[in-house]
Amino acid sequence: MGREFVEIFDDWVDSYDASVSGQDPEYRDVFEKYDEILSGVANKSFGTVVEFGTGTGNLTAKLIDEGHNVIGIEPNDAMRAVTAKRFPNLVLMDGDLLDFEAPQKVDTFVSSYVFHHLKDNEKEKALSTYATILPVGGKIVFADTVFTSEEAKQAQIIKERARGFNNVADDLEREYYTTIPVLTKSFEKAGFDVQFEQMNDFVWLMDATKK
Repeated sequence: MGREFVEIFDDWVDSYDASVSGQDPEYRDVFEKYDEILSGVANKSFGTVVEFGTGTGNLTAKLIDEGHNVIGIEPNDAMRAVTAKRFPNLVLMDGDLLDFEAPQKVDTFVSSYVFHHLKDNEKEKALSTYATILPVGGKIVFADTVFTSEEAKQAQIIKERARGFNNVADDLEREYYTTIPVLTKSFEKAGFDVQFEQMNDFVWLMDATKK
């Protein structure tokens, strides 16, 4: 339900920013163009923005810099404390992709490196929920690891094992990374037009607009 992997971030909170900046060679490819990815999410957002999984507040900072009204949703206590200290005036709540308190008006839902915490059927449920909250023209802008096919995913796992990057391979096998065809069907079923833009070997930017 979006909280299955919350405890992983208890151990990662102190080193997360080092990982995203490329200091961890194993995760360097996952976070390649990290700043550009976050800027892409922020640039495609508008109005009142609900951010799922604020983490240490890196996307939050981009959204605030763009002038958006941001409401943060973060299920991990340690991560939420970091973001709260960084942005004392931010509206920040305990919640996740499926269980959250939505403000009366939302224009955009955003997240980065988060959506894979849901199984495919839960992703579909989440998108349907967002569709009931957003107005026509409202947006979902997510950045996450996605694959063009299941075969491409398995090939990436084999590649990471061959490089000795077993933590990355384990992540890909343990968590719920899906494919573009599956996501396209889910977005369209929920009433969205969606476009995908590849940002690095792992991450794609999903830009969806409610019809």
